Amino acid sequence: MTFSEILIHWYSNNKRELPWRKTKAPYYIWLSEIILQQTQVNQGLPYYMSFIETFPSVFDLATADESEVLKLWQGLGYYSRARNLHATARYVAEELNGTFPNNYKDLLKLKGVGDYTASAIASICFNEATAVVDGNVYRALSRYFGISTPINSSKGTKEFKALAQELIDKKNPAEFNQAIMEFGATQCKPQNPDCHICPFNKGCIAFNKGMIGELPVKIKSAKAKKKYFNFLVFISEDGKTVLEKREGKGIWQNLYQFPLIETNANVNADTLETLIKEHHLIKGAPFELSLYNKDVVVHKLSHQHLYTKFWVVNVGKTLTEGIPTEDIHHYAVPILIGNFIEAFNF
Repeated sequence: MTFSEILIHWYSNNKRELPWRKTKAPYYIWLSEIILQQTQVNQGLPYYMSFIETFPSVFDLATADESEVLKLWQGLGYYSRARNLHATARYVAEELNGTFPNNYKDLLKLKGVGDYTASAIASICFNEATAVVDGNVYRALSRYFGISTPINSSKGTKEFKALAQELIDKKNPAEFNQAIMEFGATQCKPQNPDCHICPFNKGCIAFNKGMIGELPVKIKSAKAKKKYFNFLVFISEDGKTVLEKREGKGIWQNLYQFPLIETNANVNADTLETLIKEHHLIKGAPFELSLYNKDVVVHKLSHQHLYTKFWVVNVGKTLTEGIPTEDIHHYAVPILIGNFIEAFNF
């Protein structure tokens, strides 16, 4: 049996029942692939179900407010994916009359759609023989063929894409692509794969040479920067608080947060009280400041680590720009803020 035949046979016996595998409608496949980028299936599945329930068609998604989309996305991270999702829905609905491009080349032109997503949609929906290459595929191929080229290098990207394209079942690309992604996710796992029941173990170079833990190879990224965030949770006598919308470019663009003072290191209450006055955040009114979390919350992003403190600021006056605390759950916030809101129990 060929590589593709072994793989597809394994898939027919081991595939998970997932809702997006019951359709070839481009909207649903596109939606699932965007949600599952950098997200595991068990985490992404509830979001997928919420999205198709709230936005059953690309037209429904296109006409939604961005704030509604971001709120539904809350907790998945990488919010640029949600903004691109919304922008592409509008483009498809308004410029393409709701019809997605039917080939890899034109799918690549959609905002937020790269090689992997375009290949998945083109193969699953339109039977185009273009191979998917994601983290699962990199891992499976690098181990089986014993390839040590770094997967996050330009050389590695080209090498693995070419290999996957060579292996793909030209007559059944949809099944092959879904099979190899499933194989990497559930069989050839990152840690402790059960190689003894793997259908490829006889020919797998990594297994036979004891290199499972060494492959795939990845170039180490630069050390994450440390940032120190102090969020000010204002509470007024009439039960209001303050949220600010983040403007400009950035990972949290258009999301809401508590007023923020960023410092160069951890600070105590006295230092922060002085900074609050210097920033004119209270405008001379008396206030009481207390630290909510005794232990610093470390929120790790791909390029930076946020050392975070939440400070409760009780003010006696009415907050003219405040919102009722019971309304705080209506706003789209980063997961860091969302976790605090749940814990604080507004």
